[in-house]
Amino acid sequence: MKKILCIILCFQIGMIYSQEENRDQIINEANQLIATGNKVLVKDGNFPKAEGEYRKAIAKNPVNATAKYNLANAYYNSEKYDEATHRYTEAAKAASARSEKHKAFHNQGNTYMEQKKYKEAVEAYKNALRNNPKDNETRYNLALAKKMLEQQQQQNDQNKDKDQDQDKDKKEDNKDKKEGDDKEDKKGDDGDKEKEKGEDQKDKEGDKGEDKKDEGDKEKDDKGEPKDEKKDKGKDQKDEEGKPKDQQQQQQQVQGKLSPEQVKSLLEAMNNQEKKVQDKINAKKAQGSKVKTDKDW
Repeated sequence: MKKILCIILCFQIGMIYSQEENRDQIINEANQLIATGNKVLVKDGNFPKAEGEYRKAIAKNPVNATAKYNLANAYYNSEKYDEATHRYTEAAKAASARSEKHKAFHNQGNTYMEQKKYKEAVEAYKNALRNNPKDNETRYNLALAKKMLEQQQQQNDQNKDKDQDQDKDKKEDNKDKKEGDDKEDKKGDDGDKEKEKGEDQKDKEGDKGEDKKDEGDKEKDDKGEPKDEKKDKGKDQKDEEGKPKDQQQQQQQVQGKLSPEQVKSLLEAMNNQEKKVQDKINAKKAQGSKVKTDKDW
């Protein structure tokens, strides 16, 4: 039984020793990768190569804070600030020493300053001072970050007020424009109404003109002697002038249709005819009356 326990104990010790060897080997390999990354980055300036070496070191030893911190620095120098802040956070969590945490938070604050994220920078510098309160550089950076944050807030307030004023002016302009459009529409409607009113007035005046024309025609008929009245007047004129009605009407109609020479010839013929008739009448009267040669008793 004792032999079995001894065998088990020896096996466990061997396993622990083997794991320790593997752990040391992993750490050494990770450190070699970190060293290679530092070399190609600093000496050759080959960021892609250095980034690859740091990533390999992190994959080999995930708890290695140095690999994460150096990778964050590489991102910062390449102005890849979002990746840098992420890796600084990982480095601060993985670091066991307060000095390492201080460096990670300090550089993270610098990254936020480059992005003008002053509020985040203030918090990062505060975390750095919690791990090393005596670092004057971190204190200075914290004071600068606070000042920049205050100026940024003031600028934001001014911009906000400016935007509000612009929005107010825009609303007033839109209101004035709307009122102007309404006035133009009203003016146009009034103009249309005036136009319609003028057309109605014109129609009314036209109707009045037609009425006056009808009244004028009626007055002309009244004063200008209608045809029936002319016929009656022709009868009256027959007795006065001794001319037949038909002859007078014929004369009037002929005068209206013949030329002046024709009218003159016609009148002379009519007068001659009338003279002959009168001569015959006078002759009959002369024959019917006896000449008295003796006195009556």
